[in-house]
Amino acid sequence: QVQLVESGGGLVQPGGSLTLACAASGFIFSRYAMSWYRQAPGKERELVAGITSHGDSTNYADFVKGRFTISRDNAKNTVYLQMKSLKPEDTAVYYCKASIRGLIPRDYWGQGTQVTVSS
Repeated sequence: QVQLVESGGGLVQPGGSLTLACAASGFIFSRYAMSWYRQAPGKERELVAGITSHGDSTNYADFVKGRFTISRDNAKNTVYLQMKSLKPEDTAVYYCKASIRGLIPRDYWGQGTQVTVSS
């Protein structure tokens, strides 16, 4: 059974930091590209950051460049999102996604973790 379980969300003050983790099981983690998305109330889900299956390449949305860092540990089947200099507009539910392309493309989503940036 495929599972993606996010953790690490919570309430943080503006300018603060959080690190999210997404633990994967039920599929060969090292073959999948991983990404983080977020969805704020009343808004569409948007891509935050992505990382290739072996971690050799990353990409970021402009609104998080220089503040967020995506990384992965294939030995632990986990992807991380380090978030610094958080702003109130970063408030959202954060989701991780696993993706594989090829003959049988697949996408798996986690349930999300709430991040609230507020004083």
